[in-house]
Amino acid sequence: MGNIITYIGNTPLVELQRLNPNPKVRIFVKLEGNNPGGSVKDRAALNMIKSAMERGEIKEGTRLVEATSGNTGIALAMIAAIYGLEIELVMPSSSTRERTLTMEAYGAKVTLLESIEACRDYAEEKATEKGYFVLNQFANPDNYLAHYHTTGPEIWKDTNGQITHFVSAMGTTGSIMGNSMFLKEKNPAIQIIGCQPTEESSIPGIRRWPIEYLPKIYDPKRVDRVIDISQQDATFQARQMAKEEGIFVGMSTGGALSASLQIASELESGLIVFIACDRGDRYLSSDLFG
Repeated sequence: MGNIITYIGNTPLVELQRLNPNPKVRIFVKLEGNNPGGSVKDRAALNMIKSAMERGEIKEGTRLVEATSGNTGIALAMIAAIYGLEIELVMPSSSTRERTLTMEAYGAKVTLLESIEACRDYAEEKATEKGYFVLNQFANPDNYLAHYHTTGPEIWKDTNGQITHFVSAMGTTGSIMGNSMFLKEKNPAIQIIGCQPTEESSIPGIRRWPIEYLPKIYDPKRVDRVIDISQQDATFQARQMAKEEGIFVGMSTGGALSASLQIASELESGLIVFIACDRGDRYLSSDLFG
């Protein structure tokens, strides 16, 4: 037994039963929505705050500020509450109301701006003010190291080292970078596949970044392939996950599933693992399940 932090990680790895198009390939989904804060971002949030505290960068009275599209903000709000820290979270105004309310429930101040790029600029400006500390998930190595030390080893262990393909939606890119680092160390032949929205699509939680806003932690050499996913495909597959597999997920997971199904259809054999970033209940006010 322990506090809520001790229950971050060690999430279930579940095999798809009905959506897999290829009987010679196994597809598993890692249910990161089972983390206490409801998403994969619990891992990075804990590691970023805890590591900064250990380095003395966050002290008593330090106010945290971070730009987020939602899940990181919820995770940071939860971890900040546990450590008794003040936090301001800056989000795009298009974010679902569920996310804003959840952050405020944890005691966070929420500021809404027109875009994630504007949110990042705001947070960087705040960093110059006395008493503020910006975690900067887009450039913070503690983001991807959380996955190098936890998610990657869990996947390797739970698949008995048989994983051949790892698939992840790309937002901050922390998950795909950290898992790639660990899994490639274990077996360089493992294929790392990212998915991003098509040019005209908007998928919450994943981005097709303008070059000037590309996360600094992203190293393209650690990704073997990037698959473009349309908003329509991501929406359809998220709904299919609920209807066919009984797994309630958000649109970014629908994107990762779409990429995984495409890869499975191309293979003669293999074991694919993809990340379910969060749960579907964070999108009930959107059109995803409307």
